[in-house]
Amino acid sequence: MQNPLALIAVAALAQLMMALSTPPAIAQQQLQALPVTVAAPLAKRVTQWDEFSGRFEPVESVEVRPRVTGFIDSVHFKDGQMVKAGDLLFTIDKRPFQIAVESAQAEIARTTAQVDLADNEVERAAPLAKTRVLTEREFDKRKADLSVARAGLLSSQAVLKTAELNLEWAEVRAPIAGRISNRKVDVGNVVSSGQTGTPTLLTTIVSLDPIHFTFDVSEADFLRYARLFLAGQRQSSRETATPVRVKLADETDWKRLGKMDFVDNQLNARSGTLRGRAIFENKDELLYPGLFARMQLFGGEFDAMLIPDTAVISDQARKIVFTVGPDNVVKPVPVTLGTIVDGLRVVSSGLTKDDRIVIDGLANPAVRPGTKITPQPGSIKAAVSN
Repeated sequence: MQNPLALIAVAALAQLMMALSTPPAIAQQQLQALPVTVAAPLAKRVTQWDEFSGRFEPVESVEVRPRVTGFIDSVHFKDGQMVKAGDLLFTIDKRPFQIAVESAQAEIARTTAQVDLADNEVERAAPLAKTRVLTEREFDKRKADLSVARAGLLSSQAVLKTAELNLEWAEVRAPIAGRISNRKVDVGNVVSSGQTGTPTLLTTIVSLDPIHFTFDVSEADFLRYARLFLAGQRQSSRETATPVRVKLADETDWKRLGKMDFVDNQLNARSGTLRGRAIFENKDELLYPGLFARMQLFGGEFDAMLIPDTAVISDQARKIVFTVGPDNVVKPVPVTLGTIVDGLRVVSSGLTKDDRIVIDGLANPAVRPGTKITPQPGSIKAAVSN
């Protein structure tokens, strides 16, 4: 009886001998039968969007501090609520300021009486001075007394305005509309106006709609934008509201649209970056001051080649695509990639519109540089943009 293991070994050896005896031409014909889809890159004029990281900041931000010194009598807001400009926030004890107003009013009454008396004295002295019954010196003195009385009245009126202003400032109102923070001082505490030190911080208010987004542009990007502007290929963000769009950390689409409204006048000496700022509507108030986000800045339009992202192969530090020449031999071509546009990868350099690139069949280990294949015609189509 024959050994089964020996029979298996003989069969395997026979198959190996048949594989080794296959002529190279037949092996090449078998390789050429592999389906490999090729297509020309999609030539299209695309819009370049440069991405930057940044944070949202309020358009207006106010530290609410008292203008007069006194005791906090009452608080008129709930911590964290939305307030309107002019809303009453704190009331400082008004009694000392009301007394000051009444005292100033009394002083005005007194100085008004002095002015009336001095004016009557001058009127009575005028005819006497003409007949020289009253000396010229005495007449001048009465006119001087009238001027002093009038000056005293003006001073009293200024004191009354100051007292009325302090009484008005005893009501601390919101200078802007926005969301208020928590109160820093409770009822019964003394707050200072800052005449003898730092004013007491009562609370803070930040506006939410619209809202700013600040970011930093590298020196290289700044030079590129400047040269595009000088060449007439891109408008300056200082002179034109350049379009921008932003995406939050949990979002996948760039649906929030805004525009540039400020570019700083110098680069930061330490970081070598230039500060830029955009403005966005924030009707739903989802964009919050301090929130991190990614922003895309309009970088102009240019002609580019578009290919599927799956056609790109990583070769150590390079990105390459497989092209097929007239001899149907696969050849690697290094490329410089850009962003995704309409579902396709932008190739800024390395390809022409006449190239044929491999878009399907890369998973087959036989499709490698130097391999001769049988190309199957295909096409590259852009996704429908919203």
